[in-house]
Amino acid sequence: MRGIILSGGSGTRLSPLTKITSKQLLPVYNRPMIFYPLNTLVKAGIKEILIIVAPERAGDYLNLLGSGKQFGCKFTYEIQDKPKGIAEAFIIGENFIDQEDAVMILGDNIFEDDLSEQIKSFKRGGKIFAKQVPDPQRFGIVEFDDNMKAISIEEKPKRPKSDYCVTGLYIYDNRVIEIAKNLKPSPRQEFEITDVNKKFLELGELEVAMVNGKWIDAGTFDSLLEAQNLAKEKLADKLII
Repeated sequence: MRGIILSGGSGTRLSPLTKITSKQLLPVYNRPMIFYPLNTLVKAGIKEILIIVAPERAGDYLNLLGSGKQFGCKFTYEIQDKPKGIAEAFIIGENFIDQEDAVMILGDNIFEDDLSEQIKSFKRGGKIFAKQVPDPQRFGIVEFDDNMKAISIEEKPKRPKSDYCVTGLYIYDNRVIEIAKNLKPSPRQEFEITDVNKKFLELGELEVAMVNGKWIDAGTFDSLLEAQNLAKEKLADKLII
């Protein structure tokens, strides 16, 4: 399995902090933010990792992370010229993924849970991770039947059918490349990861696992502060890199 960290974008919600660096390089307690999703992958045994970055910040990532050798990994870098949606990562990463399955995590997502076994146990289809949230209108939302089996996924619905959102960790088999390449841009002119998940759901091959501990999408000032506190109290001592 190959790993991908999507770490592009302009981080406008965190301006002026992001005028001088990438959002995912901002400090979260004693590490740059990207170290937390990187730890999620490395703990699960993922050693070949593609890091997708914005063109103006590529040198910063290279200076920080290098080849990955010091972490026992091999890092590859690709540029996302413009943020055209999460699913574009699988198009950019086609050659890197090659014939392997892929696990992708967003560079600003921080999980309290150790998800190593969930990643290692993946076999086929797609696997996503859901978490109850108080503001489901902001996210991709999973609807479940009475047996907690996913029956629909909707992107940022005005009237959410549940309060379970899709977090920024996704695992797919190799078919994801062709699925992503055949997507049509949404009205936002983005290749939506929700459309990838819908395709695997239509095939009857989408597994939804639950996130039990805290999950933080550290893209706002408040969530960045929350991430700082979580890292200090619970995560810093558990990092392996």
